[in-house]
Amino acid sequence: MATNKSLIYGRNPVLEALQSDKALDRILMHHTITGENIGDIIRLAKQQNVPIVRVPIEKLNTMVRGAHQGVIAFGAFVNYTPLQDIISHLYDDGKTPFLLLLDGITDVRNTGAIIRTALCCGIDAVMFSEKNSAPLHEDMIKTSAGAMMKMAFCREKNLQTILETLQLNGIKIISSDLQATKSILDIDFTSPCCLVLGSEDKGISKATQAACNETFIIPMQGEFDSLNVSVAAGIVCFEAMKQRMQLK
Repeated sequence: MATNKSLIYGRNPVLEALQSDKALDRILMHHTITGENIGDIIRLAKQQNVPIVRVPIEKLNTMVRGAHQGVIAFGAFVNYTPLQDIISHLYDDGKTPFLLLLDGITDVRNTGAIIRTALCCGIDAVMFSEKNSAPLHEDMIKTSAGAMMKMAFCREKNLQTILETLQLNGIKIISSDLQATKSILDIDFTSPCCLVLGSEDKGISKATQAACNETFIIPMQGEFDSLNVSVAAGIVCFEAMKQRMQLK
């Protein structure tokens, strides 16, 4: 059984955490739960943009030793900043936004490794939606070698909100695509831009594909056309960083 010190469980403790504005990453809730405090927990979670995931009771039973009463919350290890605030701050400081959007990457180790690469390559913020993303918790801090504690994060309710905010602020959306005709070496990363990385099995979502301004392929030799997503992130982020450093 897990003994994660970031866990808060029981109806009253979870409700009190929400009422005190304690930063929560997400809440796991038994899928048929009703009764005392549940309505208040759901209402406050929505107000504070804390995702609620409905799960079977067996899932909750494996996570804690105590009486969870059908509700478990994960304390957040990072602070989330609204995307518009991040972009406005970068422009106000005279910087050219350099952002990273994770679209459907749920593996904790891959996400941690990507965050570490992003920090080393000068990414200003890492973004993702509430659904289909890996929770940012203790294990990921270890995988990222502490980079999580130095990176800015944005978590919006859905991908569409992120994509629309990027477009409204003149930020180019760029993603890899096995069907693209351009090489990564032919892409200009020096303007305000957002790199998009998708899951290894499904790639980026259809909504993200439609919003992309440019797509590219990573040239590879041999008869293999697939890279681990964290490795691909390293290649793409390094190429973008190299271009930006040449302008200084």
